[in-house]
Amino acid sequence: MREFGYRRAGDVSEAVALLAAEPGARYLGGGTNLVDLMKSGIERPELLVDVRGLPLDRIGTGPDGALRIGATVTNSDLAAHPEVRRRYPALAQAVLAGASGQLRNMATVGGNLLQRTRCGYFTDLAGPCNKRVPGTGCPALTGEHRNHAILGASPHCVATHPSDLAVALSAFDAVVDYRTPDGPGELPVAAFYRPVGDTPERETALPPGALITGVTLPAAPDGAASRYRKVRERASFAFALGSVAAVLDVRAGVVRDARLALGAVASRPWRARAAEQLLIGGPATAAAFGAAADAELKAAEPLPGNAYKVTLIRNLVVAVLTGLAEEAAR
Repeated sequence: MREFGYRRAGDVSEAVALLAAEPGARYLGGGTNLVDLMKSGIERPELLVDVRGLPLDRIGTGPDGALRIGATVTNSDLAAHPEVRRRYPALAQAVLAGASGQLRNMATVGGNLLQRTRCGYFTDLAGPCNKRVPGTGCPALTGEHRNHAILGASPHCVATHPSDLAVALSAFDAVVDYRTPDGPGELPVAAFYRPVGDTPERETALPPGALITGVTLPAAPDGAASRYRKVRERASFAFALGSVAAVLDVRAGVVRDARLALGAVASRPWRARAAEQLLIGGPATAAAFGAAADAELKAAEPLPGNAYKVTLIRNLVVAVLTGLAEEAAR
């Protein structure tokens, strides 16, 4: 590991100012992803600005019923919080599916959203990667791509985003709050991650030097139930082959509201808008759920090695929505 500077920020303003003064600096939360990338030489910050001690480690409910989650809340604390478990169960399920207990005790909400891809070509310094070194190519297109994107990819990159938390936040219409030297700002999760396009190295729409200060979840829909389900190659601590976060409100067998986000299928959490449009106002049946999944997956462009994901995601959507509909009928 190369030498680097270290500063512990006393408050949010100081953290933002330190990063503005040193373009090669990075914020340090739990370090569960950044430190690994530093060890391998992929990340080479000149300065680490430690934000773990900032007063951003609280979860609270606002007067409008929204839930405010501080950026340095650990994944363990988030999953165990009573309001999260009661009002946003899919969020707790996503966090618990994401990593080992040791990692959840260290990893933060803000850092989780900024995870880099686990594509093997991205982490291999001996070869090309457009996300790591723009313009060098994407070897995954003709190489190993079993766990890569089937939606929203481009000839420049087919990597997937690894966060389980971000998928659930997308289904709940969460908003990411941040601070820059110019003041506070916010981005809906739907706009937080940039389409991969021809600039895969630019992963988020955060302004340069912005510090994530928290995430706000709108009040959970009355009568809606939620669930997160993840498919992986082994039952413990593996990244997803595919995942679904769903929020479903069913009354008298009719879908009144539906929110659906897919994970491990794109460079960002994939909000399934086409499927949602078909679901709302329709019957809460397995056939209707399958038709909605088919409508969403019509845009899929799988590679030879990951075409299985189309069937996997379809079956996963149907299973999750059917389970929620049966729960509503009890």
